[in-house]
This record gives sequence, C-alpha cells and structure tokens, in this order.
Amino acid sequence: MSQPVVDPRLAGVAELLADGVADGRERGASLCVIQDGEVLLDTWAGWFDEERTVPWTHDTLTPVWSISKVMVNLAALVLHDRGELDVDAPVADYWPEFAAAGKEHVTVAMLLSHASGVSGWDQPVQVDDLYDWERSTAALAAQAPWWTPGTATGYHLLNQGHLVGEVVRRVSGRTVGRFVAEEIAGPLGADFHLGLGPDDDHRVSPVTPPQMIDVDMTGLDATHPFVRTFTGPFVPAHEANTERWRRGAIPAANGHGNARSVARIQSIVSHGGELDGVRLLSPATIDRILRPVSDGWDRVLDVPLTFGLGWALPDDRIMPSVPAGRRCYWGGLGGSVVVNDLERRRTVAYVMNRMIFEPVPGHAVARIRPCGDSRSDAYLAAVDEALR
Repeated sequence: MSQPVVDPRLAGVAELLADGVADGRERGASLCVIQDGEVLLDTWAGWFDEERTVPWTHDTLTPVWSISKVMVNLAALVLHDRGELDVDAPVADYWPEFAAAGKEHVTVAMLLSHASGVSGWDQPVQVDDLYDWERSTAALAAQAPWWTPGTATGYHLLNQGHLVGEVVRRVSGRTVGRFVAEEIAGPLGADFHLGLGPDDDHRVSPVTPPQMIDVDMTGLDATHPFVRTFTGPFVPAHEANTERWRRGAIPAANGHGNARSVARIQSIVSHGGELDGVRLLSPATIDRILRPVSDGWDRVLDVPLTFGLGWALPDDRIMPSVPAGRRCYWGGLGGSVVVNDLERRRTVAYVMNRMIFEPVPGHAVARIRPCGDSRSDAYLAAVDEALR
C-alpha cells in the first residue's frame, strides 16, 4: 500500500486533518498539495464507512459533487485550445436545437460561466430524468432562459454538465465522461471518473448527508431562479450513494475521485497548461479562465459571486480562504474544494465524505455557503502559512 507524502513544512497540515477526524469534524478525507510540479502533500485520514470500521486508504474514492464541473469545463477548454471549439461562438453552432426559445445568441462561454439563463430544468422534471441524456438535453435545448442570457450569472447547479457535456459530445463525438478519461485523466494518470464502472464500486466511500440549516426564503417565490433551480429537480444528498449515481452521466455533480486525482488534473491550470510533459492548455486560454465574466449577485445562489470562464475567482465575500490574485477555484456540495494558485504554481485539493452545510459568513440573510466550509478554510490557511 502506498504511503502518504508529507513535506516537513506541511506536517502541521496533515496533523490538522487527523485532528479533524479525532474530534468528529471529519469522517474520512484526503488532502493534496502540488507545487511547481512536485507533490508536497498527499495524505488521508479517517474512515471509509459510516460505522467507522474500515479506514480511508490511498485509493479510496468518494463523490465530489460540483468539483465535477471544473473537470467538464476543462474538457471544453481543451477543445477550444485545439481549435475545435470556439467558446465565444453560439452554442447553436455546435448544437443547433439549442437555438430554440430565444437562446440563439447564448455562447459556449455563457454556459461555462453560469450566465446562460438556463440554470435548471423547467417543470415537470424528476431525478429520474437526469439519467436519460437524450431526454434531459433535449429538454434544455427546448426551454426558454429564465433571465436574459449574458446579463447575470445564476449557478447551473445540476445541468452545467449536461449543457457543456452536450457541446463536448457534438464536437468530439464522445461523451464528456469518455473525453475526460481519454484526453485528461488518462494522460495525467489521475484516478478521477465521470461515470464509474462496477469494478471500482468497492473503493467508493459513501457520503454522510449534511444536517440542514435554516435558510431565509423571504422574497423567494416559485418564479425565483433559486427556487426553480433547486427544485428543477431537487436531488437529495443520499442519491450520491446509489449505484445509478455512480454509473450515470450527470457530469455537473457525479464525479468520483480523491484529493490526489483532483489536484493532479487541476494542476494543469496552476502550472501554465502543462504537467509532467502533458500539455492541455495554452497560457492564452488560462488567461481567459482568470478574466472576470461577472462580479455581482448570483441569481440562483442569491449571494455575491465572481466567475471567470469555468471557475470562480477570488472574492472574500464568499470564499475568504482564497486571497486576491491569479487564482481560481470551485468546490463540491458539503465541503470539498480545489484551489489553483497560478502565482505560486500550486494546487490544493480537499475531498471528504462527511458533508456539512454552513451559512455564508458575514451575511445578514441566511444562505448556504456554495463552496468550501470552515474545515477547508483551515486547511487552505495552514498550507498558505506553511509555504510562505
């Protein structure tokens, strides 16, 4: 069995993770830091199972929820970099049916930056519908946007993977899961999966659903994008522990990995587009990731949020643990997070199986924090302090 990698400077970070398991903040989790092409930290702690009888190990996988989005968006940017996809072109250039209902001017970049106006499915829609690719993408193509595309972001909670993934499929002839496996994860040797085969089921640690917190719904009626998105459809956290979730194609949310695999893939961004001789992006494309598309109030999450092309950008109103500068990040429901720091050529990833919900810090109106939590804040701060 492989052993953890712990640079002496990061021993305290590894201890912090172990302390989290000991005091109950964590059940099982992994942390990875890659800087300037070197793995400085690859560690894990805690338990694989709810009963806490089986330890989390080197090759444990777990659902990473919306970290999946930045893998799908990376796939689109790889095609853009190769000249096969123009992110500034209308989606309908590649997916003609998408031009329906006033979406003819929606660009691929708007999908990547959550600005298309199509942040969920119109009713009626059920969780079962998400597993039917043809049906779910056809429904998205046919429906009208919920606000004027390009005027504001509204987090594409469950459907960004269908939207961007269908563009990837139309351009490459491959599902986005297969494209990521063959063109990104495979060449990089990363154990990350958008769609998991039965041979890997034994390695998947189930998530512990979060305890709900009270959210202030004042002023949010049935037409508000928050309500329409989170009910279009509502997916309970325990769905991630089902076999159909592992097998399905819901690429905005059903990726499986660990901190090592997430950090390895996302290091492409922090390392100028190339890692260990595998070049996937050019510096020009990475600059596009860091160019703000919006800096305002997200219409779905109802919080301030800054998005670039496919990733969120530093904004201490929502993610205080990511300082200003050439950085981008995103995370998964319940706590997991990945941060790309281009100034330091560093990627930090945290993946865990105990989900928690926390309110957005410092805001009078109660909203669930969409990315990161107090655990990831502590790990990120400890890494920054240790590697100054």
